[in-house]
Amino acid sequence: MERKMEHKLNPTQLDLLKRPRRNRRSTAVRDMIAETSIGVEHLVNPLFLREAEGPGKSSAQPEPIASMPGIYRYSIDLLLSEIERGLSLGIRSVALFPYIEPSLKDEKGSEALNENGLVPKTLRRIKKEFPEVVVFSDIALDPFSIWGHDGIVVNQKIDNDSTVKILVEMALLHAEAGADFVAPSDMMDGRILQIRRGLDQAGYSEVGILSYAAKYASSFYGPFRDALDSAPQFGDKKTYQMDFRNSREALMEAQLDVQEGADIIMVKPALAYLDILAKIRSRTQIPIAAYNVSGEYAMIKAAAQMGWMDGEKAMVESLTAMRRAGSDLIFTYFAMEMAHFLKRVPGPVSVSGA
Repeated sequence: MERKMEHKLNPTQLDLLKRPRRNRRSTAVRDMIAETSIGVEHLVNPLFLREAEGPGKSSAQPEPIASMPGIYRYSIDLLLSEIERGLSLGIRSVALFPYIEPSLKDEKGSEALNENGLVPKTLRRIKKEFPEVVVFSDIALDPFSIWGHDGIVVNQKIDNDSTVKILVEMALLHAEAGADFVAPSDMMDGRILQIRRGLDQAGYSEVGILSYAAKYASSFYGPFRDALDSAPQFGDKKTYQMDFRNSREALMEAQLDVQEGADIIMVKPALAYLDILAKIRSRTQIPIAAYNVSGEYAMIKAAAQMGWMDGEKAMVESLTAMRRAGSDLIFTYFAMEMAHFLKRVPGPVSVSGA
């Protein structure tokens, strides 16, 4: 006789057909169906440069940046060692940002066009020692100008068109020195088209452009300006960087940069602008970078030092959120720390208790 199986409903159990928690019941199940992954290949390590010698400086030691614990300014030789250390962890992409001595700054940012300046000679050394490393070079005048603004100042206003002409020259200089991508971070109108034309006409058609397409006027940049000593000396950057109240404007800026020839577009900052990242992702097919900026980094570090949160878990959660929102690349000061984490915890990222 065939035995009939009887199943009695637990009186305390709800009669539910769909229970989403079934797909969250174990680490193995969660990892199996995770929608977002993050790996070392998605990380770009921003590095701060300085000259090897100068008042109070030592070429043998990196200079710590007080507002960014664990982040330093490096002389070229020390920078090469840091890049090598990153390669050992799988980090193959870096972005360069120069600290320029005050004595070299002027009203027009002339040092930006010095072919033997800090950035060009650093680019040449990197490509000689590590040709496989992908190097993004910042294209903007604020580190080089006494005004701390991203463009040419005329009557205390930023002149768009004269700035663009200098940015094109700067991009050509960096391309000649070995940059894989020039990265205009200035938010001047039309600079992507002019840089693309300049690069192509000069024979640098293989050099890419990473455009800071949606760069907001943000309070989260403070520690970065400490690192470069590039805070504006009058006013602010709201006439060229974007208003944080706007999102449709970001879609327009991104569309323009794509049309003008950008190879990668960026949203900066990242954490407070994940909605912008997601909106742009839904409207473009080219790669998108997110910049996990200095203030975002500093907040996590400060809270972790005070014992208010687990810094590592916050790091992993934040960077994963940037990937989830649609970024292909993440510029982050956590790059080395995250690479160590990924090496220690192989496989899909899962932070227990996060």
